[in-house]
This record gives sequence, structure tokens and C-alpha cells, in this order.
Amino acid sequence: MQTKMCPDDMAWEQAEETSDNWLAQFLELDILRPIADFILSHNRGNGTEFAILGKGSYNISLRLKYRSSATVIRLSQPGATLFPEEKVANEVAIMRFLLDQTSIPVPFILHSGTKKDSPLELSPFIMMDYIEYETKMYDALNTPGCPKEQRGVLNPTIDENRLEMLYQQLADILLQLYTPSLPRIGSLNQVDDFTWEVTRRPLSMNMNELVRLGGLSRSRLPDLYTTFDTSSSYLEMLASLHMEHLVHQRNDSVESADDCRRKLVARYLFRKLARDKRLTNPLFEKGPFKLWCDDLRPANVLLNKNEQITGVVDWEFTYAAPVEFSHAPPWWLLIEKPELWSKGLEDWTRVFDYRLKTFLKAMKGCEDSVIQNGRFAFDAIYWQKIDPRFFGSTKNPEEAWRERLHLLDEKERSEMEILVAQKLKEMNTRVLSWDPDDYTLAFRQQLKGREQKANEENAKVENDELK
Repeated sequence: MQTKMCPDDMAWEQAEETSDNWLAQFLELDILRPIADFILSHNRGNGTEFAILGKGSYNISLRLKYRSSATVIRLSQPGATLFPEEKVANEVAIMRFLLDQTSIPVPFILHSGTKKDSPLELSPFIMMDYIEYETKMYDALNTPGCPKEQRGVLNPTIDENRLEMLYQQLADILLQLYTPSLPRIGSLNQVDDFTWEVTRRPLSMNMNELVRLGGLSRSRLPDLYTTFDTSSSYLEMLASLHMEHLVHQRNDSVESADDCRRKLVARYLFRKLARDKRLTNPLFEKGPFKLWCDDLRPANVLLNKNEQITGVVDWEFTYAAPVEFSHAPPWWLLIEKPELWSKGLEDWTRVFDYRLKTFLKAMKGCEDSVIQNGRFAFDAIYWQKIDPRFFGSTKNPEEAWRERLHLLDEKERSEMEILVAQKLKEMNTRVLSWDPDDYTLAFRQQLKGREQKANEENAKVENDELK
């Protein structure tokens, strides 16, 4: 059975409700007109068409067309992005860095700002040039006829030469990201026109989701200006976050006492491996570190009619990371994530290994390098891949945790039983502790005000009818 961390349903509901209601505003002319005027005020010319370009997982983008060009403004969604100001600042810095240091086709930034600087104070924003494109890499790789509402899967009958051509372009992007060397793990900050430094925490997609959907308090994350000078210290922090998430999320995250023990043992052992520096290459323990983008995937790669890359967008959650991240083959070779593969992790691995050969061939066409190791949902990959590699094989991965108990010290075993008892006691009774940003909270307060006003108006109508 495949296991992964589940989101808290109540946190998910609140996050989705906030995002959906915020996005609904963009159907109103009173919202759209000031945004268009705002773009015109920063980019002179006569606009010919203004419309919503698209809604992503974390943003909404609107496009203003001119006769020979177009400008996009992208606004962060409350409820989806719980670190909006930080996310935008990081993305602006990395996009400008990539434009300066690589040939990756990244949109040119015209203007950016905070929520206070934005039209109607809607959210932090980035205003950039629009890149023309015919389709996306996702569509080129996806199974033909796959309904839009379904998750995509790599076309099983795709022509091998065409696949290699598409993979080779993606490999070139990865190699360009690998070229810059950075002295610390963290997010970039632009010091001046030609200088960038790693000065802030590596804000990752996982951190955002742990707070947004996992019930983790923002205070449990590294401080804003925390960076890491070794790979093992960063991996140890990640292991601690996995532990914090399991302990603090409400009890739909565990099914029983043994399920809780199994998950805790995995996290203790993963942390031990990180502390013992067994998860990293000693040659790169202190760097140099390489750029890593959590959200780099085919859906963010734009193609022209000849299926050549014209642009790569959505650089949020990009930071300097351990070199091992870049040495791993990208999970998106099959489009779908392993934890969401309908036939399970083993089948995903089988198909992935087959397509990996094509990707390696394409990669070697760009540079003669070898990549290895994978990235998957924590519990599934720990017990099926990491644990047997370091501690030996077992007949049943589901029960392997029992055989590993002796690897925990007395303090860890005692702490585990306390946590298990706590989780069982709180089973289905723990109150949701959701810790969104001020920007999301403010919009939720607006929603409550609107709901209260609507209720009062409905009550007044009912009273008038009774009279």
C-alpha cells in the first residue's frame, strides 16, 4: 500500500474557499478596469484587449494586448500562497538572475511590488512581457484526448525521436540551472544590478503546503534570514519539518497506533541518516550548491508551432539547494507524480525507468553527465527505497518499522510512545490550527463581513414579508 502525508480536510476547505472567492472578483468590471489602468500607467501605449490569461495553482494572470506586444500582470492568490510577499520577492530576484546569467527564455520583468503597491491593494504582483506561444510542453507530452479535468500522463505511444527532441530541450534548461555555483542553501536576493546573494531561507513549495494544508505553524519554519552552509544541515531541517507536520496535524494523518509508529520510525531514521551525513555526497557537503525549482515542469514550458521552447514561466519556489537535488532525474518525465500514479509506485518506477533511458540519451546530447536517485512522497519512498538501501531488505515494507526499532535510541523510543499516545487521544477531536498569512486572514475577514451583511439583508426581507 502506498502511503503519503494527507492534507487536513478542514484546512484545505478554508484555503480553497478563500482562493475561490478571491478569484471570483475578477469577473467584475470594477476590479478589471483599475488593473488595466494600472498596467497602462506603467507601460505606455494604447491597449487593444484586456482579459484573464489564466489561473494557476498560486496566481492569476491577466494580459493587456497592444498592437505589436502584450503585458502580463500576475497576482498571488490568498489561500493558495501563504508567504505572498516573500514568494514574489524571491521570484523577481531569480528571474532577473536567470536573464542575466543564462540563456533560458524567461519573461522580462517590467515592474513588481507589494500588496500595498498593487491595483486596489489586491496582492503582491509581477508585471512582465508576454511570451507568445502555440502550446505547452505538457500538451506535447500528454496522452492525446486526455480530458482537461483529468491529470495528464505521458503518451505511451509517443514517437521516440519526438520524445527525445522534447526531452533534450528540457535537459538543456536543467543544465543551465546547474551551471551557476552558489555558496549557501537559500533564496537569492538582488543586491545591485549585477550582484545576487543567498540571504534568505529556501522557501519551498513543501513549506507553503505544510502551512496551508498540513496544519503546521509558520513559526516552525526556519526564520526568514536563515540559510544553510551544508547539505546535511538542510536535510536535517527537512526531516524535522516532516516530524513537526506529523505531530501537529490533526489525526486524519494517522490510521492507528502502529500506523503512527511506522511513520515516526521513518522520520527518526531519516533524520538520523541526515545527521550522520549518509544522504549526501561528502564532496559537495559544503557546496557549491545549485539552483533548484520546485515548480519546474512541462506545464510551465511554452512551445512554438515547431515544438521549440519559447519561454519558461512560474519561477516561484526556486532556491539554491544541495547538489543531490539536481543530480536526480526529474519526476515530471511521466508528467504525473509517483504518489498519484493510478497503478502505484512500483508501476510508476517501471515506466519511469524505461523513459529515463530516453531522457539520459537526450541529456548526454547536451552534456555527458549521469543522473541518479529519485524524489517521491515521503513514507512511500522511505520504506520502499531509502530504508532497504541503508538498513537492508525486508520481506514486508509495511512491517519493516518493527525491525528498525532497535536503531532508535532510548530517548527516541520513549518520545515516540508519548507522541503515539497523544495522537490517539486527540483522534478526531483536535481543533484545526490554521496559520495563514495576514493577507489571507484579511480577505477571509472580508468574506465573513459580506456573509453577515447578506444574512442581515435576507432576515430583513423575511421580516418585511411577514409584515
